Amino acid sequence: MTTTPPASRARLAGGLLLWYGVLGGALAWAAHLLVAWPLDELTCAAGSERVAAVPLRQAVGLAVVIPALVTVGSLLVAALVWRRTARSQSAGTEDRAYGRSRMLAVVGVWANLLFLAIILLGGVALLVLPPCQR
Repeated sequence: MTTTPPASRARLAGGLLLWYGVLGGALAWAAHLLVAWPLDELTCAAGSERVAAVPLRQAVGLAVVIPALVTVGSLLVAALVWRRTARSQSAGTEDRAYGRSRMLAVVGVWANLLFLAIILLGGVALLVLPPCQR
């Protein structure tokens, strides 16, 4: 059975998806840190409990939920890559690229689980404590 190499477009899309699976959670956590905590602090420092007519708790909730969803998507992509590379290795292909992809997918799964926990626990702290507590 002969296999044809994927087209350059397919390789680019697969490579970008793999990197999203590996780094998506880290970038989502960074966005969460740069938005959620400063949003709470700056709004309270201004003496308000609203952000553009949205209650502060809802705005902070969005700053937690959106990065968490991005991280879950990244986790799913990493798990999909891990499963696909497992199938190719069981089929008998000894390609180093598959081995690297599988290793990156494993790193992505574990890292995304960690970043999801960090985002959710940080969100719990932001949402449980009363806003603008002085």
